[in-house]
Amino acid sequence: MSVFPARLLAIASREEAERELARIGVDPCGIGMMSTKMLTRCVHLSKLLCRQANILKQEMMGLGGDAAVARGTVACSVDTTDVILMGTEKQLGRLCEKLVHQPFGLAGLADELTALLANVSQAPKRWRTARRDLALDRPLIMGILNATPDSFSDGGRFLDPHRAAERALEMEAEGADIIDIGGESTRPGAPQVPADEELRRILPVIEQLAGRLSCPISVDTWKGEVARGALAAGGEIINDISGFGFDPVMAQVAAESGAGVVLMHTRGTPDRMQSQTDYEDLLGDVIAGLRCSLDSAVSAGVERERIVIDPGIGFAKDAAANLEILRRLREFASLGLPLLVGTSRKSFIGKTLGRVTGERMVGTAATVALAVANGADILRVHDVRAMREAADMAYAIVTS
Repeated sequence: MSVFPARLLAIASREEAERELARIGVDPCGIGMMSTKMLTRCVHLSKLLCRQANILKQEMMGLGGDAAVARGTVACSVDTTDVILMGTEKQLGRLCEKLVHQPFGLAGLADELTALLANVSQAPKRWRTARRDLALDRPLIMGILNATPDSFSDGGRFLDPHRAAERALEMEAEGADIIDIGGESTRPGAPQVPADEELRRILPVIEQLAGRLSCPISVDTWKGEVARGALAAGGEIINDISGFGFDPVMAQVAAESGAGVVLMHTRGTPDRMQSQTDYEDLLGDVIAGLRCSLDSAVSAGVERERIVIDPGIGFAKDAAANLEILRRLREFASLGLPLLVGTSRKSFIGKTLGRVTGERMVGTAATVALAVANGADILRVHDVRAMREAADMAYAIVTS
C-alpha cells in the first residue's frame, strides 16, 4: 500500500471545487480564492494576426498560463494563426484586464473574452415562451408528436387528430414538460410539404389540446406561415430546424409573437443535408452557424431569454460527428443560452449499436444521460417516461 496515497480530482465546476476544499477543512475565506485555481479553461480564437497572438502568449505566460499558436507565429512568418488560451478563470480574467491597454484591437478581444467567461460561468436559469417562463433548474423533456405519414420513427401513427391529442396528454402524464408537434418530416431525404398541408395536419391537434394540456406546445416548423397559425391556435414555442435560415419571415413572426424559439444548426434542406457532412472544424463551424442564427434572431427583435440553441444531431452530420458533438457539448456554453439536444432513436445510434429504429431506446437513454452530464437543459424524445427517468437520474448524479 502506498505511503502517500494520491489520486486525481475530476473538478468540472466551481461548486465541486468549493466542496472539495471544504471537505479538507480549508478556511472559508480561502475557499473563494482557491476554487478558481482548480479550474482550467481552454479558449479557441480564430485567425489572429501574429502581433496579436504574440502579445497574448506573452501575457498568458506572465500570468502563469499559456497560449498555443501556430509554428512561425513568433517570427511572423505566417499571416494569421489560431490561438488556444490555457489558464484558470482567474488568469483569463486578469488577461482581459491587461488587454484593455494593449494595441492592435486587443481591447475589443478583451470584451469578447469577458462575455465568454460570463456565459460559461453563469448558466441560464429560465426559458421564456409566449405565455410563461420555464425554469431550468432540472432537465426539461420535450415530447415528440409527429402528425405526419412519413417520419422516420412513428410516421402515420398520429395522423388522426384525436389520436394525436391523446398521445400528447399521455406524454404529459409521463413527465413531458413540452409537447413538440410537427406536420412535416425532417428525416434525411424527406420531401418538403406545402404550408397549407402542414397546417391542416397540426392545427386540429393544437385546437383539441386547448384547455386540456397544462404544459406548453411547441411547433416544429421552419415556415413562418405555419408558425404564425400554430401560435394563434395556442402554441408557445417555435422549433426551427433551419435556425431562421430557410424562411426570412420566421424571425419577424417570432419577434412579434414573443414565442420561445429553438434555433437549430443544419446545412441544406432535409432532402440534401446528408450530402453536406464534411467540416473543416466541426464544433467551430456548428457554433459559428448558431451565432449567425442568434444574430438574425436578436436583430429581428427576439429577446435572448426566449432563445434556445440546438446543435442539430443527425442534421448534416455523420455518425462520427454526432458522437463528437455529444462528447463536447459543454463547448456550446460559449453562447450563454439554454441547450436542447435531440438524439431520440436516430440513425447514428443504430449504426453504433447495430439496432433498427424500434430497438434504440437503450442507446437513446445513454445519449440522454450523457447529454445531461455535459450540460444539456432540454431533451427532445419519443419515449417520454423512460427518458424522464434517465435524465433525472443523470441530473441527480451530477448535482449531488
